[in-house]
Amino acid sequence: MTIESLPPEDELVERLKNNDVQLFERVVKAYHSAMYGVAYSIAGQSIADEVVQEAWVSAINAIHKFEGRSALKSWLIRITANEAKTRLRKESRSVSLDAVDENWATDTRFTQQGHWAEGNPEWDISSPDDLLAADELQDCVKKHMVKLPDNQQQIINLRDVGGLDMDTICNILDITASNARVLLHRARDKMQQVVARFQRTGEC
Repeated sequence: MTIESLPPEDELVERLKNNDVQLFERVVKAYHSAMYGVAYSIAGQSIADEVVQEAWVSAINAIHKFEGRSALKSWLIRITANEAKTRLRKESRSVSLDAVDENWATDTRFTQQGHWAEGNPEWDISSPDDLLAADELQDCVKKHMVKLPDNQQQIINLRDVGGLDMDTICNILDITASNARVLLHRARDKMQQVVARFQRTGEC
């Protein structure tokens, strides 16, 4: 199910407010992946499913208050982010910012908007050995990704895995654009060191 297959948003919201159960099921299928990605990025894999379920319950209860000031997807993403942060507080985990590091401003690998300046280097995976190495690198990256500080994990997952724009990420994490760029730079820099070491030595 894709967003494009849903009715126009005004009609969609009105029907949801009128308890259209079948349409609700289609909406869940269309938006679940994006909501899960946000929950995973903020709260982690172990409770991401629960966070999304709680977000849907909150959305159902609040749909009558939805005024269309933002897109329905943005509204659902925000609810999911709030549920994830609430769960983190319950788990006695804190999401805090590190001291600001301005090195990102002079790093030519990234643009001011947080994009890779020249794109990611591509691997030649034309042979079985190359494919195996690529799989091993992916496992290595995942291993080191979970070792990043929570805020760096969140932002690199939201930006580079989830593909969200920086404005949306700032709203989700309640941080400034400057802090977002700092955190993203730090996370990317650490992961690029992991990749470079693997390419150089074959070791994770």
